[in-house]
Amino acid sequence: MLEVGPHIYIYDYELDLQAIRAQGAGGQNVNKVSSAIHLRFDIKNSSLPERYKQRLLATNDSRITNEGVLVIKSQESRTQERNRQAAIERLKEWVVKAMIVPKRRRATRPTLGSKKRQAQKKKMRSDIKRSRSRVDDHS
Repeated sequence: MLEVGPHIYIYDYELDLQAIRAQGAGGQNVNKVSSAIHLRFDIKNSSLPERYKQRLLATNDSRITNEGVLVIKSQESRTQERNRQAAIERLKEWVVKAMIVPKRRRATRPTLGSKKRQAQKKKMRSDIKRSRSRVDDHS
C-alpha cells in the first residue's frame, strides 16, 4: 500500500507492474535481463477520491491512454527493483500534483496611473518619431 497523502492510499492490487527489456546501451546484459518496468495504473477504477481522478484525467499527457490508464516506464537503473521503486515514486508525484488545487485567476484592470503613464510614453515616442521625419518647406 502506497500512502500518497493524509488518508489517501493507492493499494498494491491497483498497480500493474510488468518487467520488460530496457532499451539503449547496456552491452550483452540488455538483451538477456528484463530490468525496465512498465507501471500501469487505472485511474478510473482506482480507490482515489473522485476529484483527484478528474484532475488526473484532465491532464493532457500522452502517458494517459484513452481508457484512463496511466503508463509509466522506468529504465534509468540497471536493476529491476530500483526501476520499480522509481516508477512507484513517479506515480506518487503525479497524484500529489493532482491533489494541489490551482488558484483561480482573478481578472484585474490597469490602474488610472498606469494608463496615464502609458499614454505619456506613447506621446513621447510619437514626438521622437515625428521629429525624425523630413520637414516640409511650404512657407
